[in-house]
Amino acid sequence: QVQLVESGGGLVQAGGSPRLSCAASGNILNLNVMGWYRQAPGKQRELVATMTRSHITAYADSAKGRFTISRDNAKNTVYLQMNNLKPEDTAVYYCTTSRTVVGAPAFWGQGTQVTVSS
Repeated sequence: QVQLVESGGGLVQAGGSPRLSCAASGNILNLNVMGWYRQAPGKQRELVATMTRSHITAYADSAKGRFTISRDNAKNTVYLQMNNLKPEDTAVYYCTTSRTVVGAPAFWGQGTQVTVSS
């Protein structure tokens, strides 16, 4: 099993630029894909961004140009730099990881709340 712990959430003013972090522990071998999903109130979870160990990235349209995903393989940590936050970015952000390139994430963190105020 893999454990994922997110940090960096909280209350942010619109236009703010917080950074989320997620550290993986447990069976951390061959975590090919790490990424971020989010779930807004009353909505389904949606992909935000993913990155492979070789630093190939994929972004949701809502994240392109504003969010940047990065990872430190030596520290088993993935980050999400969020710029120019909007109220519609308010959601619980979940760290995910998988040993496969495609498909649903195999492991999920507990989530960290990001609330964007006007």
